[in-house]
Amino acid sequence: MEEKEIGKVSSYFSHVSVAAIKLSGKLKIGSKIHIKGNTTDFEQEVDSIQIEKKDVSKAKKGDHIGIKVSEKVRPNDKVFLIE
Repeated sequence: MEEKEIGKVSSYFSHVSVAAIKLSGKLKIGSKIHIKGNTTDFEQEVDSIQIEKKDVSKAKKGDHIGIKVSEKVRPNDKVFLIE
């Protein structure tokens, strides 16, 4: 399994368990990601992506997206795509 960095968490909305992520790579629904930081370290599958509150199936470099996360994340946590 190879991992490549595709973004960084910019904020976390605990009441809805959503991470806002600034992408430096591509991401699509069904992808497996690994979110890692000082106190964060978990993997999950991406089952929804939103851009400005609209559901999209994929996102590209430069997009600012929101995804549901299974655990708490923190600003500057790195997001890796597992390939």
